[in-house]
Amino acid sequence: MAEYKPGEMDIRVQERTFAGFTRFVSVAVIVIIAFLVFLALANG
Repeated sequence: MAEYKPGEMDIRVQERTFAGFTRFVSVAVIVIIAFLVFLALANG
């Protein structure tokens, strides 16, 4: 079994995945808020 050495693992793929996830969530929140504002104005 290999010895674990902190700081040796390549985490570039995980960092890109997390960046993509946070970008997706940010865009989704903006779209949802815009949709709710549209509904409020349309039913106003």
